[in-house]
Amino acid sequence: MKDIKKIDKTLLILTIIYSVFGLMMILSASSASTVLRYQVSSNHFFIRQLIVLILAYIVGFVILFIPTKKYKFISYAGTIGVFFLLVLVLVKGEITNNAQSWFAIGPFNLQPSEFAKTVLILFTAVFYHNLTYSNQRNLSLYFIPLCIDLVMTFLIAKQPDWGSAAILLAISGLTFLSVPMIMKNISKIMKLGLIAVVLVGGVLMFKGGDIFSSEKLSRFNYKSPCTRYKEDTGYQVCNGLIAISNGGLFGMGLGQSTQKYMYLPESHTDFIFPIICEELGAIIGVVVILGYGVMLLRMFKIAKSADNLRTSLIAYGAFWYFALHILVNLLGVLALIPLTGVPLPFLSYGGSYTINAILMIFCVERVAIENKKNRFNRELSKI
Repeated sequence: MKDIKKIDKTLLILTIIYSVFGLMMILSASSASTVLRYQVSSNHFFIRQLIVLILAYIVGFVILFIPTKKYKFISYAGTIGVFFLLVLVLVKGEITNNAQSWFAIGPFNLQPSEFAKTVLILFTAVFYHNLTYSNQRNLSLYFIPLCIDLVMTFLIAKQPDWGSAAILLAISGLTFLSVPMIMKNISKIMKLGLIAVVLVGGVLMFKGGDIFSSEKLSRFNYKSPCTRYKEDTGYQVCNGLIAISNGGLFGMGLGQSTQKYMYLPESHTDFIFPIICEELGAIIGVVVILGYGVMLLRMFKIAKSADNLRTSLIAYGAFWYFALHILVNLLGVLALIPLTGVPLPFLSYGGSYTINAILMIFCVERVAIENKKNRFNRELSKI
């Protein structure tokens, strides 16, 4: 129990606050669509999210007592398991919103692409730590996690889930560039990258018709969404902007959103932020963003304080994991980048993502514990 005292309390308290706030907003945002669209009780998604959060926090607190040096088996087995699920979901997965990304397990849905992000962060951290610890100089071995990520990214893009695929690729790439051995050989890496770009460009020249269909290209038509209100590319984003405008500085009041009445079909998932602004105002929206900033700073600080590459990459991986989800979601709903359907951490409804987000927070907390224990041991040895 002494380990719990060494956690980053600010990060944990903010995570709990966001989880509770997210539950409240999911109940409010989904109260209309549950009855009108899904014909179920108005607290349907609230109850399901509550169950998921309870399970995630229970598992999370167990993680606090598992040393990161034991993550090797978990990460390797998890990577194999996720590979299997990513292939299986393309064969037997449920199709929702034109994407075959889920397995139906009773009343819940399992989304393998969300677990892919978590296991890849852990696998990459463990793998690079072992290479560095053994003083491995063979540069080609450092590309193994990147190759695994490329295969996973391809499988996720086939669903198609372009948002998750892009985030997975970005996490892997940013982690790859954080490894000291890679930075020492950055000139070689850049040459290899240039060759890869040429090869990919060649493939696109011959296969571009298949990859860039008119339907897929329409995703890049994201500016001025309200001029395309009656089109799929503009309807949701425009209604999201209307929700933010309706709220003004102080909001219409909790539960008083008008846009959640079927104007925003995904009001409790991807578009939870516009509902927050509509009901509670732009000031609360800014507070939410600032809170995310504090959480990211805490993760970054924990990563910088890490004593070894494994714990450092776990914390840095989590930092990029959350930063990318926050940026992609908010910029998408604000019509600043193409909309990709990425959830907002702790606020959007979603079982698989919520579980993985909570688990990543507790992995970072385990790193924080080990940082403080190692610092204490070093100070003790000086006495």
